[in-house]
Amino acid sequence: MLSTNTFSIVTRCRWFLVLLACIQALALTSCNPTQFKTKAAQVPQLVFASPSGPQTFNITQNQSAFSVFGYIYDGLLTENYALDGKLEPALAETWEISEDKKRIVFTLKNGLKWSDGEPLTVDDVIFTYRDVYLNPKIPTDIKDSLRVGTSRAFPTVKKLDERRIEFTVPEPFVPFLRNIGGLPILPAHALQKSVQSTEANGNPKFISTWGIDTNPKEIISNGSYKMESYASSERVVFQRNPYYWRKDAEGNPQPYIERVVLQIIENTDNQLMNFRSGQLDSLDLSPEAFPLLKREEKRGRFTIYNGGPDSTTLFVSFNLNKARNSKNKPFVDPIKSSWFNTKEFRQAVAYAIDRQRMKENIFRGMGELQNSPIYFKSPYYLSPEQGLKVYDYNPNKAKQLLLGAGFKYNSQGQLLDAEGNQVRFTMLVKAEDQSRVNMAVQIKQDLRQIGIQADLQVIAFNVVIEKLQNRSWECYVGGFGGGGVEPHNGSNIWLSNGRLHQFNQGAELGDTPIQGWEISDWEKEIDRLFIEGSQEFDETKRKAIYAQFQQIVQEELPFIHLVNKLSFEAVRDRIQNLKFSALGGAFWNFYELKVNE
Repeated sequence: MLSTNTFSIVTRCRWFLVLLACIQALALTSCNPTQFKTKAAQVPQLVFASPSGPQTFNITQNQSAFSVFGYIYDGLLTENYALDGKLEPALAETWEISEDKKRIVFTLKNGLKWSDGEPLTVDDVIFTYRDVYLNPKIPTDIKDSLRVGTSRAFPTVKKLDERRIEFTVPEPFVPFLRNIGGLPILPAHALQKSVQSTEANGNPKFISTWGIDTNPKEIISNGSYKMESYASSERVVFQRNPYYWRKDAEGNPQPYIERVVLQIIENTDNQLMNFRSGQLDSLDLSPEAFPLLKREEKRGRFTIYNGGPDSTTLFVSFNLNKARNSKNKPFVDPIKSSWFNTKEFRQAVAYAIDRQRMKENIFRGMGELQNSPIYFKSPYYLSPEQGLKVYDYNPNKAKQLLLGAGFKYNSQGQLLDAEGNQVRFTMLVKAEDQSRVNMAVQIKQDLRQIGIQADLQVIAFNVVIEKLQNRSWECYVGGFGGGGVEPHNGSNIWLSNGRLHQFNQGAELGDTPIQGWEISDWEKEIDRLFIEGSQEFDETKRKAIYAQFQQIVQEELPFIHLVNKLSFEAVRDRIQNLKFSALGGAFWNFYELKVNE
């Protein structure tokens, strides 16, 4: 999930482990990442890649997992994934929680600086929260994780002195420390003017500040790296931040690696080709690539790490939005909307998808059937053995559900609704991920067996995002990045007013008005459970709350969960000090890594 905790240095590094390939043959030196090293006087560097370029350099406006923020920002706290995500100091050296669990006081480290050498102070923390994240005029997904209790109120923040900041919530909130601590701190001296100034439409200029058309060298960072250059659809280059706060036990500045090159490349076959030729430092293995690379592991001088089932949630979803736009036009054809909003229809689709075949054929058996929106390693995960409803492949049951809901079949075996309309819709899938395209192709085939015609629309990921934001879609084969073990990290997806509540997206700040938006009773119940779960400190009771949430999701199926692939990372043996973690991956402790040239 694209939750606030995703911005921690731990999980943020995993965003970038879909690695580099060149579009043309290796002889095309303009695409060869080794050229960077030649031009950079042989400085230590790593070369990674992303299947998609950054959406923005403004973290509040980002809705993509493929971004630059993991390299350039730190928060008050970080997570140690060698210790199961234990919270540790980052920009803050200590923190204290009041007995009533309503106040947290952070004390900043001494001598913090921004990448331009300016001091990083308590005023930057106050600016980040009060003027940016909690600013009612700035729309951002980040707000969702900061709302507290039944009132959905925000915390307050105030400066106590030159090193201490106090956060206060109106009622106890279990995820409060992790959420507050993990968010990136932004530079007031660079951005405050844009927050205080307005565009012609009355919105703060900040909203359009630091887009991808901004000179990367103007982006001020406090993380381990700063941006050096960006070439659209080609690459982002990061340079070590000379003012970064971390030092090793001997007082040497960290990180040790001088430069990181993030290539933007869509084709997974080219990624594999370039890793095998030695051009890449790591590769997120697809099931198809695993057998080949496993045989080459020793000769290629790399190690393949097995992280178990991936924390990414893969799903099929239907647009349940019944609203109309400002021109009174429905976002979804009312005929199709009536199908999608029929629970039995969604359940029939779930029974019609042969997930076991998907696992065996597309993932080469290297995956697990997914049934819950909560990561299986979370203590709040409800397993099928514990009573979670599952949808094993059963096309006959799918047909029975459809017939019971008033659908019928014609002589050609096509599914019709009660009014005789053929059941046919468009299914979106991003082009950059071949395994996901293969999943969509199989789903199309499976649905044909129960008379449903699904027309595939394979398009670029950023176009998919745009369609989702505009609510102009019918069906979507998608995924959310892992939110870790804390269920509330998915609040921006599951709360009815969350900015990633894609299956029934309401109006957002700055949107043109929409009309007739409806929230179902089960969505309201999920809202209630998430609020209750965020306030419950008793672990037994908290597990029961999120168990009920999982049961509702599996009954109502806003997302039809598919397969969790096993997470394999191939990493060059020249990279030293790796502490591989199933949750954090190979690069969560990036600041400690060295390269043996």
